[in-house]
Amino acid sequence: MTEQCTLLPDNPCPIGRAVDIVGDRWSLLILRHANIGVTRFDQFRAELGISDNILSNRLAKLVEAGVLVKVPYRDDRRTRHEYRLTSAGADLTPVFEDLARWGQAHTLSGERCRPAMKILHSTCGEELAEGHYCAHCGRTVERAEISWYRPWRSRTPFALAEPVD
Repeated sequence: MTEQCTLLPDNPCPIGRAVDIVGDRWSLLILRHANIGVTRFDQFRAELGISDNILSNRLAKLVEAGVLVKVPYRDDRRTRHEYRLTSAGADLTPVFEDLARWGQAHTLSGERCRPAMKILHSTCGEELAEGHYCAHCGRTVERAEISWYRPWRSRTPFALAEPVD
């Protein structure tokens, strides 16, 4: 028995359905940050410089689509929510890595080009090839062993956030 598509069933194209969910700038940037462990509304707003209404709208859309999940937590005054990647959200990681590689190869060149983002094997520190293969260790590594190094943001690589389900 085949599973029925309940989200966006009128769009027969899988690329079109995916773009309907993550195809705007803010959704992609929210998910990029969720991949490196940003979870709270205020953190997303501060990192992205996004207005509250747009952020709230995009987070709700990503939760509805099943790529993020709202998880309650309690601060000093009240219950709030964090937004964490689901396994469906984590499955978008290769898309971000491919976008990073494409952006490095085809945007900004010469003196204006910033140092490249690198996808690293956290265990040995070596850069991973596409498909998360570590030539140094001779194996494909799991998500828990992957870090993104963005030298314009930090001297320290960011470990990828683990999905919740």
